[in-house]
Amino acid sequence: MSSDPWDISRTYESDDLREDAIRITRNSLETNPGPSEWFTGAVYIDTVATPSEPSRLAASSVHFTPGARTAWHTHPNGQTIYVTEGVGLCQRRGGEIEGIHPGDRVFFEPGENHWHGAAPNRFMTHTAMQEVDDEGSPVKWGERVSDEEYGAAPPIDR
Repeated sequence: MSSDPWDISRTYESDDLREDAIRITRNSLETNPGPSEWFTGAVYIDTVATPSEPSRLAASSVHFTPGARTAWHTHPNGQTIYVTEGVGLCQRRGGEIEGIHPGDRVFFEPGENHWHGAAPNRFMTHTAMQEVDDEGSPVKWGERVSDEEYGAAPPIDR
């Protein structure tokens, strides 16, 4: 029996879960380094959500060290990133490099080739949210963003 008066996950009569209890999944996954095939620089990933039928949503908290960035990539159903800390950069193929800050939301259209990462002198963390396709894949990775491409970013104003 829980001594916490706000505990709604178990009944006081037994250890059985109540039918109306909230479903909480305790995080048992370790923070993982981002694979070098997908990222330039040191990047760390914490899983937030994995697809669970009928949902196709996958989400991760991605932590970029200064200068770290993704490779060019696309998402079959698009992607939203929500910046939670630091200062970052993002670009769609053929577009301008944009600065991104805490509270900014960026949506990349389905199939839109893009990259995102930290500013050269700042850490950046974002929550990445995307739906998987029928085969269970959330992303198709491309070539690395070159130092020349990354270096074309305008000065960060804040």
